[in-house]
Amino acid sequence: MSDHQVDYPIASMCRLLGVSSSGYYAWMKRRPSRRAEADAALLAEIRAAHAISRGTYGAPRIHAELTAKGIRVGRKRVARLMSRAGIAGVSRRKFVITTVKSDGRQAPDLVERNFTAAAPDRLWVADITYIPTWTGFLYLAVVLDAFSRRVVGWSMATTLAAQLVLDALNMALVTRRPKDVIHHSDQGSQYTSIAFGQRCRNASVRPRDRCRFKTQAEARSAVFAFVEGFYNPRRRHSSIGYLSPIDYERRHRAAAVVPNASQPAAVLAAVKDEPCGRPQNAAILDRRCARQPHHCAGRDGRIAPPGVEPKNANKQEDSMSSDLIP
Repeated sequence: MSDHQVDYPIASMCRLLGVSSSGYYAWMKRRPSRRAEADAALLAEIRAAHAISRGTYGAPRIHAELTAKGIRVGRKRVARLMSRAGIAGVSRRKFVITTVKSDGRQAPDLVERNFTAAAPDRLWVADITYIPTWTGFLYLAVVLDAFSRRVVGWSMATTLAAQLVLDALNMALVTRRPKDVIHHSDQGSQYTSIAFGQRCRNASVRPRDRCRFKTQAEARSAVFAFVEGFYNPRRRHSSIGYLSPIDYERRHRAAAVVPNASQPAAVLAAVKDEPCGRPQNAAILDRRCARQPHHCAGRDGRIAPPGVEPKNANKQEDSMSSDLIP
């Protein structure tokens, strides 16, 4: 009605819709409900999280981002507000073949479709993708750690040559320095080339086969900002508890350093021999948290103050002989 009040009178529109004019004006002056105000504030947080993710996050990752900020909200409510505001994550684009199967000798299958790793630098997966530009495709080779989903090596080139994947592998080897890692890729000619196989053998890596930019320089800069500025430090993955690769590896290292951090540790310290008692043979806690021994007196076991003789204790007789007593 507010949009069409220039063309039609408010009273005529209210009569047509079956509402009173006074009710309409009262509704216009009424302040939003607390639920509506909360939805507006939550929608602002959703827009901010969606912008930080470069427009890639859907409702599950937006919900994880809000939970990390301490905002308690249901995932269905987040999905409802995103759908109402027209906010959505990105979808996969059409598949394009970037590798050509080669007749060269292939590496043995060491993964057997099990793409999980118990620790970093145990299994690397690699592939080639493309970035469309106005001057042609820019090809991107990526090496991913299967444990944390972190990009450990990547390279870009304008042609699909073996040097493309070789440069990505060299970057991964320099930054991570693994001792014994499996490299998994497809059966493309780039990954079955002689140079790639020789580099894997020299580094003790066991291979396993498996928005359009104007310029390629602009695409290279955007890829670097995405991988090093967003994907590794911030991009949340559902397979690792909606954590980023760097955060997941940091937690893994902290758990490896302190395996039983949840159990409180007892600090043992030596204490001096006090006149009122003798230390036990077992380890004694620090005197700040140790209890002093209590002496019980009487049949009911009541605690007697220090220095008081127990009531039922047997009196000791003198051990001296009678002939020495004057």
